[in-house]
Amino acid sequence: LEYLTKAAELGDANAHYQLSILYERGEGVEKDEKKGLYHLEEAAIAGHPEARFQLACYEGKNSRFDRMVKHFIIAANLGHDESIQELKKCYVRGFVSKEDFAGALRAHQDAVEETKSQQREAAEAARTDRVK
Repeated sequence: LEYLTKAAELGDANAHYQLSILYERGEGVEKDEKKGLYHLEEAAIAGHPEARFQLACYEGKNSRFDRMVKHFIIAANLGHDESIQELKKCYVRGFVSKEDFAGALRAHQDAVEETKSQQREAAEAARTDRVK
């Protein structure tokens, strides 16, 4: 907890995200939803895709669908796969326009392509071979 707190103070997105989980669940700290949400927001602002996705879910649970969609789009733009799946559902329900959905799909694909490399593909192939 001490090291996560220090890392979060230095702006580490993953530390903020981990702290959000701890406070939300009350693991090792007193359960505090406000602190959990604060750290989740900080992680999302710092570019943590899963934090952005979780914020979208939070907004959806509170019936703030415009905000939910915006968070899903940002997470999708960062390459978050689950966000694209949720945006598909939002599109079907009429919460997101065809243009916004198409733009998110393009940005998601671009983000995924940026993370590809020969080394990563070789490592994935090696991992898959070991599992077989």
